[in-house]
This record gives sequence, C-alpha cells and structure tokens, in this order.
Amino acid sequence: MSSRARLADIAAKAGVSEATVSRVLNGKPGVAEDTKQSVLTALDVLGFERPSRLRRRSAGLIGLVMPELINPIFPAFAQVIESALSQRGFTPVLCTQSPSGATEEEYVEMLLERGVSGIIFVSGLHADTGADHERYQALVERRLPVVFVNGWLPSVEAPFVSSDEYAAMEQAVTHLVALGHRRIGFASGPERFIVVQRKLAGYRTSMKAQLGLSDEDLNPLVALSMFGVEGGEAAGRQLLDAEVTAVVCGSDMMALGVIRAARQRGLSVPGEFSVVGYDDAPMMEFTDPPMTTIRQPVHAMGLAAVQSLLEEVRGHATPHTEFLFRPELVVRGSTGPVRMGI
Repeated sequence: MSSRARLADIAAKAGVSEATVSRVLNGKPGVAEDTKQSVLTALDVLGFERPSRLRRRSAGLIGLVMPELINPIFPAFAQVIESALSQRGFTPVLCTQSPSGATEEEYVEMLLERGVSGIIFVSGLHADTGADHERYQALVERRLPVVFVNGWLPSVEAPFVSSDEYAAMEQAVTHLVALGHRRIGFASGPERFIVVQRKLAGYRTSMKAQLGLSDEDLNPLVALSMFGVEGGEAAGRQLLDAEVTAVVCGSDMMALGVIRAARQRGLSVPGEFSVVGYDDAPMMEFTDPPMTTIRQPVHAMGLAAVQSLLEEVRGHATPHTEFLFRPELVVRGSTGPVRMGI
C-alpha cells in the first residue's frame, strides 16, 4: 500500500484531513490533543505501526515500588495506581520486595536502566526512619519525578500522599470509649516507622484526653511487635497479660493475630474482647467476626499519587508537601460493649 493510500485510510477512519494525519505522524505543532489521539487510535485500529517517537511516548514506563503483596492492602493500592496509569497511557512496572528477592535500591537501579518516566513508592524505606534516605534525594536531583505514599521526608522535595494516622487513632479510641472500654491497648509494628510513630501519638493523645491517663498509665498498654498476623498474636498475648478489654491495631493483619491470641485464652470476640483493625483491606468484611477497622481511602490516595506524578512528568511543578487523606471508621462485628465487671 502506498503512503498516500495509507494517509487516506487513516484520515477517513479518524474523520480528519490527510494534512492533519501528516502533521500528527511527523510531530508538527498545531494539532489539538483530541484530534491527535483520534489519529493515533485510527492508526492502531487499521494495524499500522506507530512512528517510534509516538510509540515511546504512549508507552511511558512508571515504576511502582511496594514492600510486599501478602498484606492485601498493598494489592489494593497497586490495582488503583496501575489502572489509573494505564488509563492515562502509561505502562506500570510493579516491583515488590520479598526476603530473598531484590531490594528497593536494586529495583530502583533496574527501573532507571529501563528509562522509566517516574516512580511511585508505597510504604517504602521512606517510611523507615532507620533507613538511608539520600537515595531519594539523588533521584530528585536528577529530576526524576517521584511520589511517596504513606511516609514523610521533609528533606526530600517531592509530593507525599498519606492517610491521617493520627486522626485514625482518635476515631478508634473514641469508638471504644463509647462502648465503655477503659483499658484499651495499642498493637502495632516497630516504632522506627513513621506511620507507627503517628498512630502511637494519636493513640496516646486520645487516651489522655478521653480517659485522663498519663504516659505511665499508658506504657503497659502499648505492645510494638512485627507487622503481620504473627506479630499481632505476640502483641495480643502481651496486652492480654496487661488485662486490656480492647485493642487498637496498626493493621488488619495484626488485628487478625490479636483475635487469635484472644481466642487462645478462651475469650469471645466481641462478647468479651474487642479489636479494631487498620486499613480495611479487601476481605475484612468477611472475616470471623467481620472486622471493625479504620478504612484508608485507597482509591483517592492512589489517584492523587498518579495525578501528582504525571504533573511532574509533564513538566508542571506540583506542591512539594504532604497531602493528608482522612480515614473512616467502619464498624462491623469485632467490637462490642465492655463486659460488665471488667
């Protein structure tokens, strides 16, 4: 087929002139974005290969770096972010860490070698106060667009998207106090993580304000363990020894572990013991009992992360600040009134 015939076919399919098709294919200015997309779509539908310059632009790679996929909250974030990127013409590259797999730093090097247009970090080492954060500053200095989800580094000039953990703990404590609980424990992961520090601060402030407790009163009610079901179970045993009647957890996975620890002591949930999770990860409404939890606004946060990153990719400056999204208390079956006599 001649180039003239090809131009005529594309123009007819897109409903534009051959001159317009020529301008799009040759990268000439003066063509509206909608018209350009119509021409490119016609090109694809008719089976013609896009010029390499347009092909690269339409398939820009965006790295998505996550700690793991065992906790269902991370696949939930991945689904929202990957879908939003795909709808906007970008190709997500998902990188998840495992104990025997690549490290975050190795993934970043691999992504840079592939020429990614930007990287979104979800709950990465930027949330770990014990980690080396110079790597992020180096990415910013080389003008690679980056966005961070759940964590905060004031020294790094980039957008941060977080759930308001402080407000989340206030909601959880208020809910349990309204049910008559006074000995409310707090179970979460290691304190070196910013998200844990914020949750702990929110828990302590709320317990002091609502129950008049001091730091000395609260110290025995705090159990910091490892994230995950096993860590929750260990923290749960510690808090049960402290005679708490309810526990606020740093994640839904930890909440499942606390429930297991309570049942091992012969306690019914919520009849004799109440548990509040955090995340509202998929399937939490189907656990036994259905989990009362604090819902992270995953959809809104994921979209905000994508929009902020793509603004940077397109060369538009975005505020280098932290966008805080308010979580929501979801009351289900794992919390109930305190048992009389406790």
